Amino acid sequence: MRLTTTPHRSLATLLLAVTLAVGGSHASSYATARIETVPGMPAVTDPGNLYSETVAGKLSPAIASVTPRVYVPNVKSHEVHVIDPATLKIVDRYKVGTNPQHVVPSWDLSTLWVTNNAEGRTDGTLTPIDPVTGKPGKEVAVDDPYNMYFTPDGKSAVIVAEALKRLDFRDPKTMALQGSVAAPKCAGINHGDFSIDGKYLIMTCEYVGRLVKIDWRARKVLGYLTLPDNGIPQDVRVSPDGAIFYVADLKAGGVHLIEGDAFKIVGFVKTGVGTHGLYPSRDATRLYVTNRGFSRIGGKPGVGKGSVSVIDFATRHVVATWPIPQAGSPDMGNVSADGKFLWLSGRYDRVVYVIDTSTGEVVKTIPVGHEPHGLTVWPQPGRYSLGHTGNMR
Repeated sequence: MRLTTTPHRSLATLLLAVTLAVGGSHASSYATARIETVPGMPAVTDPGNLYSETVAGKLSPAIASVTPRVYVPNVKSHEVHVIDPATLKIVDRYKVGTNPQHVVPSWDLSTLWVTNNAEGRTDGTLTPIDPVTGKPGKEVAVDDPYNMYFTPDGKSAVIVAEALKRLDFRDPKTMALQGSVAAPKCAGINHGDFSIDGKYLIMTCEYVGRLVKIDWRARKVLGYLTLPDNGIPQDVRVSPDGAIFYVADLKAGGVHLIEGDAFKIVGFVKTGVGTHGLYPSRDATRLYVTNRGFSRIGGKPGVGKGSVSVIDFATRHVVATWPIPQAGSPDMGNVSADGKFLWLSGRYDRVVYVIDTSTGEVVKTIPVGHEPHGLTVWPQPGRYSLGHTGNMR
């Protein structure tokens, strides 16, 4: 048998091709078993597509009856707006802690956590939201929760204490501190993603133009990687086959391609001005990239060059660019459960954009609060959440 390879196929993908070509009754079980994940992490169902369980129609039974809502944290007005995606109208609004940055689904999908980092202060909190009622609960005090992730085994919440250059590992229910990892060379630590096997985490260091690779089980930094030309790295998302980490660079206006295991840069894809957020399509064939219109940290309403670029995962090329009307500043969000709409905060324009993923048209612009940031669409398909605005697996 002759097998033709391409440079974009990981070892896991090639092994799957060999397995399927050879055939046999054990092909499926072999494909499932060959990625050795960390203890406690759910198995990788499809080694060629780690997003296989996040496609439309695969809502967990635990949240299948949850009423769909979009939760929008507004950093400067210290509140959350709640939008009904069926009517595109705001149906609720409530105060939370100081400077809410992201709304983060928990690993077990039972809670949405608002990360209120109280920027420049010491009274950071987390606000739990019950997705069944859509209402907030009692705040929990934690240090500087700019962002939040969950370990692949579900045993720890990972609080991204940006100003402290530190990751705090906490009990995912009570938020009691379990331990920390200091990353002293990672000023502006904020966004990240885990490897396909769950063994390590790569995060961005926004203020110093580098990345940090962390062994979260050993609680230690494995190394740093400096980006070209003093970049300003933002969001991170791993490719479906687990081979490449896509890293948005606000300054460079595109995404770096990082080989995770070797921890080295292997390419760059130019997108648009102020590249920031990264969201896989529901079928995991494309990556939606938000370009918020400013190549520096911060912006102004109505004067940026905001757009969304669409990268084809197979070719790693931009296949479409969707401009935002009246400039716009698309920032963070996620894809609807059915994959038909991309919901994004317009951070510097005090709006939320609803984009038709089949045409790229902004079908609705919804006014919200002051500086909307990491909104989440809920529920989303998937077995568990690794955090952020819905890094589902």
